Amino acid sequence: MTDTLLAPRDRAAVLAPARPRDAGRHAAPNAMTVDVEDYFQVQAFAGCIDRATWDGFPSRVEANTDRILAQFAAAGIQATFFTLGWVAERHPALIRRIVAAGHELASHGWDHTRADAQDQATFRADIRRTRRLLEDTGGVAVQGYRAATFSIGARNPWAFAILEEEGYRYSSSVNPIRHDLYGMPDAPRTPFHPEGAGLWELPMTTLRLAGRNLPCAGGGYFRLLPYPLFRLALRHVTRAEARPGIFYFHPWEVDPGQPRIPGAGWKSRFRHYTNLRRMSGRLDRLLADFAWDRMDRVFAELLAPPQ
Repeated sequence: MTDTLLAPRDRAAVLAPARPRDAGRHAAPNAMTVDVEDYFQVQAFAGCIDRATWDGFPSRVEANTDRILAQFAAAGIQATFFTLGWVAERHPALIRRIVAAGHELASHGWDHTRADAQDQATFRADIRRTRRLLEDTGGVAVQGYRAATFSIGARNPWAFAILEEEGYRYSSSVNPIRHDLYGMPDAPRTPFHPEGAGLWELPMTTLRLAGRNLPCAGGGYFRLLPYPLFRLALRHVTRAEARPGIFYFHPWEVDPGQPRIPGAGWKSRFRHYTNLRRMSGRLDRLLADFAWDRMDRVFAELLAPPQ
């Protein structure tokens, strides 16, 4: 898998990755990211919610994202918001508030369709439409992309070249773990150039333990695991490996009062609703325990145009 995704010129770099700046609370920051989507748009509910009915659900993404913006402002950090075009089209003022607060605006695709469920032409139209709307609404350049449900991998490696052709400079769409909905456990754990593309893939953070990659990037794992255990794992990555981590979560995760979805299976309910009431408090601890910044600034040296 690594040989498929990784360009030959970068294989040695992965074995001995560049050391950015020294990691730690008072040194180099980690990348804080938010995947801006509403509670009814998640992959866990795709089997019991028809996309055609989305506009009939009470939207909570704007209020929840505003809560996150306030939480980030109180902590004095800026982040990257990977945003659905569907959300931006309906909540343009929210997009402008994200940008006005100094955060990076990035693309999460149009409507949370998995990239590996699209053909090349459909994928290109999706990422072009989303980038154009985000840039027109936010008034800033959009250079980052994250596929819905980390859905770029062995089935659709062509997506990287299309992203580059459409003007994106980095992707954060690979999660090198084993999971029933996503994951590429053999992919590089550090930033790499996918074969056939010049853009950077910035994979989600994992902890290498006993020959396996363990999740250490947020999402549901952050709510399910004891906070001290997650903090210990992230500290190991940032200190022992001397590289920044990437953390992600969603606006619906800070919203314990969201409507419950009828017909959802037990696994989906467990993943989606567990510890929602604890999420905001855990985020406060995380923001205080580590340094954080936007993706484009954390990885500025990699993303800088060639001289």
